Amino acid sequence: MKRQTSEDIMKNVQTQSQGRRSDFRVRRSHGEGEGPWSADSAGDGPRGGGTATAIALRRKFLVGGVPPPRRATRMHTRGVRAPRPQVAADLNSMPMGGTAPTARGVYAAAPTRFAAMMTALMLGNCALPLVSPAAPATRPNVIFILADDLGWGDLSCYGNTFLRTPNLDRLAQGGALFTQFYVAGSVCSPSRSAFMTSMYPARNRIHGHYATPEMNTARGMSQWLDPKIPNVAALLRAAGYTTAHVGKWHLGNGSGGPPIADYGFDFVGTGETGGADVARGDPYFRARSSALFVDESLQFIRGAGGKPFYLQLWTLVPHATLNPTPEQLEPFNRFSNPNIPHKSARTIYYASVADLDREIGRLLDGLGQLGLADNTLIFFSSDNGPEEIFITNAGHSGVGSPGPFRGRKRSLYEGGVRVPFLVRWPGRVPAGRVDDTSVLGGVDFLPTVARLAGATVPASHRMDGEDVSDILLGRARPRTQPLLWEWRFNIAGHVSSRSPQLAIRDGDWKLLLNPDRSRVELYDLPRDPMQVDNVAGQQPAVVARLAERV
Repeated sequence: MKRQTSEDIMKNVQTQSQGRRSDFRVRRSHGEGEGPWSADSAGDGPRGGGTATAIALRRKFLVGGVPPPRRATRMHTRGVRAPRPQVAADLNSMPMGGTAPTARGVYAAAPTRFAAMMTALMLGNCALPLVSPAAPATRPNVIFILADDLGWGDLSCYGNTFLRTPNLDRLAQGGALFTQFYVAGSVCSPSRSAFMTSMYPARNRIHGHYATPEMNTARGMSQWLDPKIPNVAALLRAAGYTTAHVGKWHLGNGSGGPPIADYGFDFVGTGETGGADVARGDPYFRARSSALFVDESLQFIRGAGGKPFYLQLWTLVPHATLNPTPEQLEPFNRFSNPNIPHKSARTIYYASVADLDREIGRLLDGLGQLGLADNTLIFFSSDNGPEEIFITNAGHSGVGSPGPFRGRKRSLYEGGVRVPFLVRWPGRVPAGRVDDTSVLGGVDFLPTVARLAGATVPASHRMDGEDVSDILLGRARPRTQPLLWEWRFNIAGHVSSRSPQLAIRDGDWKLLLNPDRSRVELYDLPRDPMQVDNVAGQQPAVVARLAERV
């Protein structure tokens, strides 16, 4: 297809928008005035309005004491030491997975004042003092916890007034919380590959989630992430770290791809599941998986032998299909308000997230008991926004919250790609900090961790992300590179989530458009975070500039 000029693009813009407001109107997906429940609240239903402004006015950030350490459970033995694969002695000899140092053409060439509200939302009346960074005695241990389909608004430290997540709140209280963090894809595999490699997924033909070989081929995708591409685990292991992956993978192993160990992991716990919980003979496998993964993680940490370690703990929840145990459901069963929309789905979803929070607390307690908390750098995030409630086999996961944002999983609007991001490193990452100005992305993970861990990234590896370690440690600055996305397949759910297929954020602007340069939408995010006012017709120069980079 002939690439359109800026003049062609603007003709489309003027016929589509001419400065008019988007057809989308602000609308609550699940009813006005409702909100998640707190498992220990006195009432049995919603307690107030559900709009973003109301949440912002009522939010109290990180209040109360730290819960007592939980009893350690019996250790599982399913995690096994992985054989160390042959790797190049010189990582500079590892072949690249893509080219082009700039963002321009990355997706076009692929196949067929809100800040003030955020401050109120996070801080309420209890702003916490910042801790001055101090130099660590040794290189940090690194733990990367990645939840599955968890929304921006699913945690109490992000404004959820009813579902309480005290352990993730504790993590935020001891470190930094970022309100403008973006994953590189609106579904799992693209996001995960970008975290690992700092490359936009399209460079490696990862346009959607990895499925069967036939489906991957039909969608123009690779069958798995190439283990020869430099990735965070391999680079840290080359720098002297012992490495582990525990939990979901979804980078091709389920399609007959390379073993997870081939990507640079010394220890591999329970890995790819393919969602076949019942086939494992335990209908509650997914419900109990967070406990299993924490057991395996602590097993790995105890066996690290004093070496610095890198641990990826990628959870299965709250991705569907969820089936909490009776014990997990019990605190939520007493809510009897008949007016709560999707009550059964909410009970299931909130019980699952509460259990995830509880197990993360057990991991934090374990680090403290081992004397490792002070020199362990912990990241927590999600792979994409929450599921759509209109998808039949995943409806109970569809009550997850994207916060005040438009869009959900598979959408390139904010709610599909903007997710929680917590970072804790005592004495280095300022404690109690809420950063609502820095724009960070999953593609920044590898260069940032490499810098903080003292690992070397091969000069031949052309990364799309940037080192944002200075931002994590307290510096305020704008990012230097734009962020880009693609989603070329069906978007299920409400019409308000059905975004164009390509998107770019640069500074305050976010542009969305289709590969044929139709359906051009431009949003000024600080002024219009919910993306309801398309100003493409009023900003032709901005549209032309950003469109050239997609």
